Amino acid sequence: MSEVVSQAVKAMNEKDTSSFDGTAKFDIEGEGAFVVDSEGAREGDGEADVTLKADADTFKQILDGDLDPTSAFMSGKLAIDGDMGKAMQLAQVLN
Repeated sequence: MSEVVSQAVKAMNEKDTSSFDGTAKFDIEGEGAFVVDSEGAREGDGEADVTLKADADTFKQILDGDLDPTSAFMSGKLAIDGDMGKAMQLAQVLN
């Protein structure tokens, strides 16, 4: 697992994901992927309800709370594939 993915998993596990009732995959360009569900985050590239794809800097800003996920999506920095309802629910976890 890359250091970027490892740090992202650690940052996500500091958030309360217990209210998220789906699975989301974060695909960090050039680094790898991790999956989040109600039990937390772990490295992996499995099936998910929604996939979020961005570069490492964008994900870092989102996980640090410096960039709103909706703003990142609207500005083209974050691509979302799959269930948009789950993406919006996940945005609440990230904020």
